[in-house]
Amino acid sequence: MSVVANFKEALSMATADGGLLEITTIERDGVPVKAFAQAPGSMRDLWALSTGHGDAEYLIYGEERWTYTQTAKVVAEFGGWLMEQGVGPGDHVAIAMRNYPEWMMAHWAVNSIGAAIVGMNAWWVADEMDYALNDSKPKVLIADDRRLEAFAQIQDKYPDIKVVSVREANSPVAAVDFHSAMVDGAQLPDIEIDPDSVACIFYTSGTTGRPKGAQLTNRGCITNVLNVVAMGRAFATASALAKSGGDNEVAVQSPPSGTGLIATPLFHVTANNCAVQAGTLAGNRFVLMYKWDTVEALKLIEAEKVNTVSAVPMMTRELLTHPDFEDYDTSSLASMGGGGAAVQPDLVKKVDAVTKKARPAQGYGMTEVCGIITYIAGDVFVERPSSCGYLAPTFDGKVVDESGKELPVGELGEICVKGAAVIKGYLNRPEATADTIVDGWLHTGDIGYFDEDGFLYLVDRAKDMILRGGENIYGAEVEFAVFDHPAILECVAFAVPDERLGEEVGVAVHLKDGAMLDAAGLREHLSTRLAAFKVPKYLWFLAEPLPRNANGKFLKRELREVLDPASAD
Repeated sequence: MSVVANFKEALSMATADGGLLEITTIERDGVPVKAFAQAPGSMRDLWALSTGHGDAEYLIYGEERWTYTQTAKVVAEFGGWLMEQGVGPGDHVAIAMRNYPEWMMAHWAVNSIGAAIVGMNAWWVADEMDYALNDSKPKVLIADDRRLEAFAQIQDKYPDIKVVSVREANSPVAAVDFHSAMVDGAQLPDIEIDPDSVACIFYTSGTTGRPKGAQLTNRGCITNVLNVVAMGRAFATASALAKSGGDNEVAVQSPPSGTGLIATPLFHVTANNCAVQAGTLAGNRFVLMYKWDTVEALKLIEAEKVNTVSAVPMMTRELLTHPDFEDYDTSSLASMGGGGAAVQPDLVKKVDAVTKKARPAQGYGMTEVCGIITYIAGDVFVERPSSCGYLAPTFDGKVVDESGKELPVGELGEICVKGAAVIKGYLNRPEATADTIVDGWLHTGDIGYFDEDGFLYLVDRAKDMILRGGENIYGAEVEFAVFDHPAILECVAFAVPDERLGEEVGVAVHLKDGAMLDAAGLREHLSTRLAAFKVPKYLWFLAEPLPRNANGKFLKRELREVLDPASAD
């Protein structure tokens, strides 16, 4: 039996009728979509199941060790405090912090009382935080030092938001410390939560210059967790089938419970939804990194016997190519991959060649589906290193042309998917929702094709998006901030290839007649309007107007081809 045949047989076994991962069809807004028949009803139910792991270690941060039982106590008591503040089903609670244990504690507490978390990008400056707070209108903001400083600049606009400080003894705003915001002995309420209610709002960069708040439902998040579980079981079972020579008596396998290194931010679905939420159900332990540092990651892998690394490809590449890699014991690694960007084919082979037993893995997905769309790992990935994987079991997928017509296998077009994990829509953005989700089909904006075996290949990404080290940056968002400077007449933002981060932000500008502005001045202007990672690394000040097509649109591709990064400011 071939590698692909093993995988397809294994996926069928994992999702067989009568099992935990049995597939059914439900209706959502009058559209039939695939879903898991035995899925828990809400994120509250998922957490309740997970607390059964008891005294097993759950969250590790530095010298701190939090078990499932200890975490559950904090979750319940903080949930009790939130309810005393009037937070309940349908309300929003914003979380703005680095990867501290309190991120997940707050997350489970908010979801367990029927409210929704608003995951705020920890890189945001005050202006960006202001936009999201005004858009989402949370009752409570939970923030650490840098985020409290940003909020202090805009706090007068939000007198009714209650603030909870995390690991900050000298908050610049009136706040209650997280571990003081507890109701001693509180228990989580026994409530029914609508599966289609919002569990989480994550902001995605927007083509109109401002990010959109994607509304992830309880059903969507649960569906993603079970999609991750199903694909993990399928690839583990495929490996067992290969070793047995295709013996049909092989039982469905589950990847062993283990330790995950969380190197990407918890305000993204890669770390939060795909790694931690799914691993929490399995009873895994998670080592949280404050920020990415290659040597620190190697030390943690050795000390904590890390099995999986949740990272963007840049991080995996830096680990494998670090000159001190061989000085650390990384033999515990079983899987290296993650999401947030495409894993380059050479990196797939490098994982196999450099590590003792780690296998390459990758998930392609997006915030708008609560996590993964496709997944690929192990021998299948090595055999097809250019593919981003096979559709997770609750998705239907198709590729369409500009008129919306479905294209045959092998032809390039826009990737569209349908399933229970698709978001409810964008907060306060009905037009953007209607443009993106059509008759239940999510238009991803990504260009690709399916091969004859159903594996997906990405060729190009969403229009105008720059992918810098796993962070999505839309050119229009950068342009919005650049145009806010009075000296700018024209500007265009685009991706510049970068060996380390994949891409960096490049901006070409044409100034108004007589205006004076240099790179330092423009970057200073942008630093108060954009997170640091969005501020252009490459700036070109052009004497002539920027090139346009017959419709008046800037020719970004032409600019990318003619502008030399070496000549940028």
